[in-house]
Amino acid sequence: MYNLSVVMTDEEKRLLSNFEARLRHLIHLHDELKREYADLKLHLEAKEEECEKLLADYKELEQNYTNLKTATTISLNDSGVKETKLRLSKLVREVDKCIALLNE
Repeated sequence: MYNLSVVMTDEEKRLLSNFEARLRHLIHLHDELKREYADLKLHLEAKEEECEKLLADYKELEQNYTNLKTATTISLNDSGVKETKLRLSKLVREVDKCIALLNE
């Protein structure tokens, strides 16, 4: 059998101890980054689900708006158009009055 015992100098022991400490620190940092990555991944997935839900809601609202515009266009007859024009004229007069008051 061979005697493999190695005699280390104080400097070598200090370097080895320093290396071990730095290696433990790197392992600790790696573990922290893995945890942070997992948290960020979960957060991203939640945001993606929220985005998909909001997009679906937006599409539904857009379709409802289109349907409402179509229904309004179809249901307007001559009297509806006249009433709408009268209401718009009244609103324009009110806006003009407000502008005149602001200019005083």
